[in-house]
Amino acid sequence: MKTQRLSVHYTTIYFCLKKKRTAEAPKRITRMGRVEALSAYRALLRATRKTFAGDSFMLTQSAAEIRRKFEENRQMTSEEDVQRHLEEAREASHFITNMIVQAKLNSRGGYEMKPGKEHAGATLEVPSEELLKKSV
Repeated sequence: MKTQRLSVHYTTIYFCLKKKRTAEAPKRITRMGRVEALSAYRALLRATRKTFAGDSFMLTQSAAEIRRKFEENRQMTSEEDVQRHLEEAREASHFITNMIVQAKLNSRGGYEMKPGKEHAGATLEVPSEELLKKSV
């Protein structure tokens, strides 16, 4: 008897909370939108891991920035805004993968880059030695 009353009680509370939540809750993005957002988030993280491999500072900073941007827009409800931000995330992932090359300090004191196949056809702008020294 006691367990039956408890289960009825919990069921009643659940439905009351559910009603209250749905009445007050703002419109949320669709399940497909959530899947797309997660996919874009993962693609950005993969792009930064590949591009900044071996550079722990850039890996942690880029991951934190990506996380911050996605958290900022978590409560977004407008479908147009969601799609616009997802497109920006896809473009950013593509840009990071295809347009950024990590330069590494070599034993002679200079910087060298090794562009991959994905960088073919891209115009590479090599920063001056002075600019690189200032950033370190």
